[in-house]
Amino acid sequence: MSMQAQEFDISKTAITDELLSRITGVNAPQIINDCIVFTAEHKSHFVGIAFDFENFKKIHPFKLRTFRNFDDEETDSWFFYILDIPKNAESISYRLIIDGLWTVDPQNPNSEYNRENGIRLSKVDINRETVPVTQIERSNLVHFVYKGQAGQKIRLGGSFTNWDSWIYTLSEVKPGVYTLDLHLPEGTYYYNFYNGMQSIVDSANPERAYTADGRVASVLKITGIPQS
Repeated sequence: MSMQAQEFDISKTAITDELLSRITGVNAPQIINDCIVFTAEHKSHFVGIAFDFENFKKIHPFKLRTFRNFDDEETDSWFFYILDIPKNAESISYRLIIDGLWTVDPQNPNSEYNRENGIRLSKVDINRETVPVTQIERSNLVHFVYKGQAGQKIRLGGSFTNWDSWIYTLSEVKPGVYTLDLHLPEGTYYYNFYNGMQSIVDSANPERAYTADGRVASVLKITGIPQS
């Protein structure tokens, strides 16, 4: 049966949930796609964060993530904050405020002394190495890219295959990087990668939509591409 994707953007809540699904708990800041996920233990009432690129003038509150069992009993909880990395930033310096007290991030071993302000700041270095992503190349050739663990069998399915995920299999071009080139005519397409029976959105593609059955799909729009 064909599944038609609904024409509206996925909410930021769904994107946040996807990012957090890759965080196992309180740890050092993790860079995922173009975001940094900060975490803190749930031992305080309030955790906030302030950044150097805002001159530490704004405090961003952390949110609480809670886990419950089938009996609705709380099993774990921790604070988190997700930062969209500023364009061209090579590093991010920041301070935490925990229940009214300024401090470095206890989860981040990377810190530096700021002589100008006479304080120590936590720091995240941004790796600007070019990462291959799904993109439209010459003519209407789409270069699909999936990054994950090495040695997997990754497939592609979408509206252009009537959501049959067994037609196209990506090739592992280097450990953990899988690609597939596919010609598609102009139009709007919805797709996901597949590992076994698991459907996986393209983490490097921010364009998302809901399918008719309520799942999240990546969106690809091909319009007015000049012939090469």
